[in-house]
Amino acid sequence: MSDIPVEAAGKQDDVRRALALLNAAGARIGNSLDLETTARELLDVAVPQFCDLASVDLYESVLAGDEPRPVGPTDSAPTGQTGFHDADTVRREGPVVRLPGELPRRRRTPVGSPRGELRRVAFASAVSNTPYTYGLPDEEARTGETVVGPRDAAHEDAAGRDASERGTAGRDAFERDAAGQGGHPAQGGAGRARANGVPPADAAQPGQPAEVGSTHCYAEHSPFAIALRTGRVQNITSQDGTVPAQFGAVVQSTLAVPMVARDRVLGLAQFSRAKGSEPFGERDGALAAELAARAAVCIDNARLYRREHERALILQRSLLPPGDPEAAGLEIACRYLPGNPATEVGGDWFDVIELPGHRTAIVVGDVMGRGLRAAVAMGELRTAVRTLALTDMEPAEVLGALDEIARGLGDPRRQHPQRGHRGSDTDLSEVYLATCIYAVYDPVSRRCTFANAGHLPPIMVEPGEPALLLEVPKGVPLGVGGEPFEEIEIELPEGAMLALYTDGLVESRDHPLDEGLDRFRSALTDATEPLEDTADRVLRTLNVHHGEDDIALLVARVQGLDPEQVGDWTLPPEPRSVARARELTCEQLAAWGLDALSDTAELLVSELVTNALRYGEGNIRLRLLLERTLVCEVWDAGQVQPRRRRARDTDEGGRGLQLVDLLSTGWGSRRVPTGKAVWFQMPRPEEGRATPDPTEALLKLF
Repeated sequence: MSDIPVEAAGKQDDVRRALALLNAAGARIGNSLDLETTARELLDVAVPQFCDLASVDLYESVLAGDEPRPVGPTDSAPTGQTGFHDADTVRREGPVVRLPGELPRRRRTPVGSPRGELRRVAFASAVSNTPYTYGLPDEEARTGETVVGPRDAAHEDAAGRDASERGTAGRDAFERDAAGQGGHPAQGGAGRARANGVPPADAAQPGQPAEVGSTHCYAEHSPFAIALRTGRVQNITSQDGTVPAQFGAVVQSTLAVPMVARDRVLGLAQFSRAKGSEPFGERDGALAAELAARAAVCIDNARLYRREHERALILQRSLLPPGDPEAAGLEIACRYLPGNPATEVGGDWFDVIELPGHRTAIVVGDVMGRGLRAAVAMGELRTAVRTLALTDMEPAEVLGALDEIARGLGDPRRQHPQRGHRGSDTDLSEVYLATCIYAVYDPVSRRCTFANAGHLPPIMVEPGEPALLLEVPKGVPLGVGGEPFEEIEIELPEGAMLALYTDGLVESRDHPLDEGLDRFRSALTDATEPLEDTADRVLRTLNVHHGEDDIALLVARVQGLDPEQVGDWTLPPEPRSVARARELTCEQLAAWGLDALSDTAELLVSELVTNALRYGEGNIRLRLLLERTLVCEVWDAGQVQPRRRRARDTDEGGRGLQLVDLLSTGWGSRRVPTGKAVWFQMPRPEEGRATPDPTEALLKLF
C-alpha cells in the first residue's frame, strides 16, 4: 500500500498532499545508484498520487556517464515571474534565443539533433488499457519529432499490457528491453541509428509514440524542447475535440518538467492527467519541478558513479592481462576480484610474459594498500616487471632490481626533491611496499625457477595426489631492501597443476591464514579438471566476498613440449659445422612438414653459427623448437652479447644480424649458465600467405 494520500479536495488538503508527496519522494527516490531505477522510483511516487500517466526521458550522454548539457540561454521571464510557461504562448511567439553580443534570433536546429538524443527510460500509468508506448500528443508529433524504435519484438508484444497498477507495465517493458539489448538501453542499436543526424531506415514516422528504451528528438518549437532548452516547466493545455484520443483516454493536461541538477539538464519528465481529472495549476507545476529536481540530483549522482565505475574498469583492464593469456607448454586460467567494489581496482596483479625459447614468466604480486593509489603503484611495478623480464635476467635478479625501483617510487625525496619531508609525501612509502613471486617455466625441461619477495608459497597438485605447498624461500617484501633474494629450481611433473594467488583469497578477519590455506588446498583436488572450472569452484568455496582485500588467482597446468617438437645438436667449433648446421636444419624442418621455411631458416642458421665460430667460444649447440612458432637457438660459451650495427656500403661484413632482423619476426640473445644463446623466431606458414624471399632481403641490404 502506498504511504501517499490520494487526491483530496480543498486548499488545505492540497498542501497536506503536496507535503506527503515530497516526504515520500525523499524516502523512496535515490535508493540505488542506477539511473533507470531512480527514474522508475520517481514515477512510482508520482503515479497515481500526482498524475495519471508519466514518463522520463534522459539524454543519451547522461546514460553514458558524460557531462550533461547546461541550461541554454533564453529570453527569461521578467523579474519576479515564475518559471511556469504556458504552451500557447510558445506556439504563438516561438522560442527566442539571445547569445552574448548578438541580437535575438530564432533557433533553427532541432533540439537534441544530432548529439542530443533522448532515451525513454521509464513509463507509468494508472489508466486502464493504456499501452506503455506513451508518447506525445499528435499535434506536437506533427511538428517533427523523430522516434527511433527498438528492433526486438518484445515491445510489440507488450503494447496491449494493462498498466493500471502504478507503472508496473512500463517497468517490466523496460526491463525486457534492457535484457534484449545487452542489459543497457544506451548500448542498443537504436542509439546508433541516427548517424550524423539522419534518421535511419527503421525510424518511426512522426506521430508514433516513443517506446520505453527507444531514442527520439523533440521538435524545435514544441514545449518539450523549450523545457529542455530553458530549464523551465511548460504547461501543455488540454486538447480540443479535433485531436484524436490517445493512450485509451483523452489527456486533460500535461506538464513538461526539465530534470535539472547542478544547473545542467539531464532529461525531461512528463506528467499527464486524463480527462476527468483536475488540470494542472501553477502550484502543481511548482510541485512537479520539486519532484523532478530531487530525482535529478539522484540521477546525476548515479551518472557520476557510472562514469567513475567505467573509468575504474578501463584502468583495471589496462593494468591486467586481457582474458586468459596463452603460453607455450602451459594451460592458464586467471581470476581477479577487487576488494572494493566501488573502485573495481586494487593493488593485486598477475601477469604472464612470453620469453625467448618458448619460456614463460609468471608473476603474481600484491601492493600493500587498497583503492586507486594501490592500483597506480601496482601499474608502475607491473610495467617494471615486464621490462625487467624482457631483459632475460634471472628471477632473483629481477626481484632485486624491482626492489630498487619500489624503494625509489616510495621515497618522496627521489620523486620530489624540492618538497622535502612533508607528511603527505611520506605516506607514499607505505603504498610501495609489495609482495611478489616471480617464476620462469621452460617447457622443454619442465623446470620452473622461483624467486619470492615475501609472498605466499605456490601450491602444486600432481595427478592423483593431494595439494602440496612448495617450499620456496620467502624473502623480504619489495621496497624494504637490504636483503638479497634467493631462487629455487623445481621440475614439475607432466599434467601437474600450479596455483599462484594473493592473501585476499585465503585470509580475512573471520578466517586466519592457516585455515584459509587448508581450505584452499582442500578445494584443489583434481589436477585433471578444466582450469576454468577449477578457478570458479575455488572462488565459490572460499570466502571471497569479505571486501577486505583484493584477490588474484592464477592456475596453470603443466604441458611439457613433446620431444618430437625439439631438435638439439652439439657441433664442434670448426668451419664445417656451418654446413652441418644447415643440413640438420633442413632435415628437421622436412620432418615437421615445414619445407616452406627451409630456405630462410637455413640462411639464418648459417649466419648465427658463423658468428658463434668467429666471436664465440667452445662447442656450438643448435636447438630448434616448434610450438606456436619456430624458434632457433645457437649456443656457445662466450659471454659477449652480439649487437646489430649498420654496415657501410664499402664494408664486406656486418650485415648478418641485419639479415636475421629482416627475415625473422624477432631475434635476440640471452645469458645461459654456459655462456649465451642467440635466437630468432619465425611464424608457421599459413595457407595463402607467402614466406619471405631471402633473395629480396639480401637485395634490400644494398
